[in-house]
Amino acid sequence: MERAVFSFQLEGEPVSCERYGMGHINRTYLVVTDAPRRYILQRLSRAAFHDIPGLMENVRAVTEYLARQTDDPRACLHLVPTRDGAYYERDEEGEYWRVYDFVEDSLCLQTPETAEDFYQSAVAFGSFQRLLRAFPAETLHETIPDFHNTPDRYRKFDAARKADPLGRAAGVGQEIDFVLARREEAGTLQRLREEGALPLRVTHNDTKLNNVMLDAKTRRALCVIDLDTVMPGLAAYDFGDSIRFGASTAAEDERDLDRVRLDLELYRTFVNGFVPACGSLTDAELDSLPWGARLMTLECGLRFLTDYLDGDTYFSVAFPEHNLVRARNQFRLVRDMEEKWGSMREIVRDARSR
Repeated sequence: MERAVFSFQLEGEPVSCERYGMGHINRTYLVVTDAPRRYILQRLSRAAFHDIPGLMENVRAVTEYLARQTDDPRACLHLVPTRDGAYYERDEEGEYWRVYDFVEDSLCLQTPETAEDFYQSAVAFGSFQRLLRAFPAETLHETIPDFHNTPDRYRKFDAARKADPLGRAAGVGQEIDFVLARREEAGTLQRLREEGALPLRVTHNDTKLNNVMLDAKTRRALCVIDLDTVMPGLAAYDFGDSIRFGASTAAEDERDLDRVRLDLELYRTFVNGFVPACGSLTDAELDSLPWGARLMTLECGLRFLTDYLDGDTYFSVAFPEHNLVRARNQFRLVRDMEEKWGSMREIVRDARSR
């Protein structure tokens, strides 16, 4: 049993502590006590997050705020304090630990089993925006600085292309031309943010279905989890990443590009869940949502290509061209979005008029 568990104010004595879930960043355990009670214990990744105290200040502030917005204890995560009253523990080896109450009678899906599951994820992330709309987003720490600053991603791409440590640039000329041709439009959201045309929101920044807890009986959305990337941002970021991951017809490392396209019905499903759940998006924000889908996909492909040129130093790879396969996949999805651009905008307009 991990010693860190004894640093927290648990109900009852721990009787088991076992690895839990499928996360790749933090190390997660399910703790059971003799009360009986269940808890989630996590060791946070120092490799992924360089300011864990700042990250945990974000988590504490957001979870406490959410808890004041709802009467349902399962509608948000609840941190368990340490015996000293802190909201995380740092052990003798310098590792950071935290504990959450376990969300009982819930389930977490890796992929949607029905369109309704995808719809419920849209409701969850839209409700997250609505519940936090009055939260002062500017007070949050940027746990990953410039995470969705796409022009900055281009600057990193330029550096990788120039350095070309493994001599890979010569073999990806088409991919390089693809991203360079879209450089100007890639800065659209960042320009709107800097101009103040889009309001700053509390954004989750990792809006996959597996970061939503569903009620085990009704399959309705309960709460959003994995708050480590919560930062100041734009509604289009969360919307766009959800579409990039959830409305594609293929996994992001599918080699057969003929299988990669935007499923407009899944896109419509998410729009119809997200927009009403948000409650009060401005006209400019609604107009930005299709851009979020297109640019978050382009940005992700750009990151994969940059890492491929750098020698695969950031993303885990299963084979030498894994990042290149991912980049090509995302670029094909971008191209399909460009072809369906009018329909994407119309679907958002339809949701706005309801």
